Amino acid sequence: MSQPGSQPFWKNKRVLITGADGFIGSHLTEALLQAGARVRALSQYNSFQHWGWLEEIAPQEGLEVVAGDVRDMEVCRKLVKDQEMIFHLAALISIPYSYQAANSYLDTNIRGTLHICQVALDAGGIPVLHTSSSEVYGTAQYVPIDERHPLQAQSPYSATKIGADALAMSFYHSYSLPVRIARPFNTYGPRQSTRAIIPSIITQLASGTQTLKVGDLRPTRDLVFVRDTCQAMLAIAQSEQTLGEATHIATGRETSMQDLLDTIVRLMGREVVIATDPARLRPKTSEVFRLCGSPEKLFALTGFRPQLSLEEGLKACIAWYQDADHINKFKPHTHHV
Repeated sequence: MSQPGSQPFWKNKRVLITGADGFIGSHLTEALLQAGARVRALSQYNSFQHWGWLEEIAPQEGLEVVAGDVRDMEVCRKLVKDQEMIFHLAALISIPYSYQAANSYLDTNIRGTLHICQVALDAGGIPVLHTSSSEVYGTAQYVPIDERHPLQAQSPYSATKIGADALAMSFYHSYSLPVRIARPFNTYGPRQSTRAIIPSIITQLASGTQTLKVGDLRPTRDLVFVRDTCQAMLAIAQSEQTLGEATHIATGRETSMQDLLDTIVRLMGREVVIATDPARLRPKTSEVFRLCGSPEKLFALTGFRPQLSLEEGLKACIAWYQDADHINKFKPHTHHV
């Protein structure tokens, strides 16, 4: 079995990444370039000519950045021309914003997935790795969650991801499109938005706050460093055994948000007052209280397991966010949805 990111598999392979301008997408772009792939990276079109986190990647041979939107079928048709594999990450992902703008999530997450699968099929059956989310499970009915766990939509976001997953898999069963589903649990790392708890805590502390604003600290999450998430995605994409399968990217370990906060405060050497911010709380029955995924299927089908410990990953995050060039890109005292 080839190792994830191995040169023989990826060398000069033409790969499209949708959502390449985002947190995970930009790291995946770097991972594929390092593995020797030729990457066409989709950045959502905007009038500022800004490529999101792709701005952090130096222009280089093998990288083509294209501005567009997966909600437009003709844009998608042009994107897949001459490509050999598609990593589909483009999605609206903020759970709080999905309460306000559910229709936007339907258009991007479901219709966008339909467009990518349809044009991949029309282009001769280009393999698609579709990116899911552990939020499709809702609060765990048992742990560790395996891929047979029931699905439960506890937010409009998770409902659209369930729909997008089902739609992608329908193309595998109906038209034999080579579809794989990667289902990451809670990915964290440099470039993550401060709407997520780890960068929110770090940037608030780094900015000198004396009162740390947080949401509910009871939930638990299975936290995977972004480098491991990307390497797992490469492993899933190059395994024949993952065709037609949903595969977790998880560690099998859960951490409460309280323990996570305590660890970051300790690592940063700070003493602060903790304050619950009502704006950071989900509606009562929408909160997902427990997520812990089984990595056993990933290991069985690809031989890969996440490597970096949580403390090592948090140290890397703290170093990155504390850098002046990085923290100035965020608004630590503003809650983002």
